[in-house]
Amino acid sequence: MAQATKGKLNYRCPLCFMRDLDIDMFYDSDKDEYYCLRCQYTGNEADILEKNEQIRIKYRAMYKRITVDDYDR
Repeated sequence: MAQATKGKLNYRCPLCFMRDLDIDMFYDSDKDEYYCLRCQYTGNEADILEKNEQIRIKYRAMYKRITVDDYDR
């Protein structure tokens, strides 16, 4: 079995990231795709970046302080 190598950048697996797991993906140069060892997700770079942007919506207000005045009454 070939040794897994990391790609140029460390991308997070979108499926694991949705479950709040920070798992790096590995790069397969023969197939020109990234894959996750934990959940067996595979995808190209554009697909991974698109899905990670969708997931980041969950964290958009992480540093914003929400008070009672922010809600409509």
